[in-house]
Amino acid sequence: MPIKLDAIDRRILRALQRNSNQTNAELAQQAGLSATPCLRRVHLLEEQGVIDAYVALLNPAAVDLRFTAFVRVTLERQDKTTVERFAREMEQAPEVLECHLMAGSYDYLLRVIARDLDDYQRFQMETLTQIEGVRNVETEIPLKRIKQTVRLPI
Repeated sequence: MPIKLDAIDRRILRALQRNSNQTNAELAQQAGLSATPCLRRVHLLEEQGVIDAYVALLNPAAVDLRFTAFVRVTLERQDKTTVERFAREMEQAPEVLECHLMAGSYDYLLRVIARDLDDYQRFQMETLTQIEGVRNVETEIPLKRIKQTVRLPI
């Protein structure tokens, strides 16, 4: 069940999505509150699971991860064992940034990051296609990223 958020909660959340590293005093000023009620609201939003985590977003190119691929995976079967095996393997693969079980013409959609095409090919050949139950892998390589955000439109 969704959490009921008022206008102040939304201001706090938008400000934190822009910069989660700011002080409580800075956040309170943006939310139009004094520091103590602002901190109380932030703690409540954390307890309710609205705020999931605070993270540092890294520049992939700065850490030599310049290659992104979107990968469609089809399994031989969609039985529980095969689906769960594949999901477990993807959870353990650091190259896989996202893994979605799909409805439609393929079973999984992955977002994979690598240093370059050779590094991605190694992942595909040594990891992805070695998972029991994988029937087909199709890779899409984006030419240019137009938009990427982690900010939710609240």
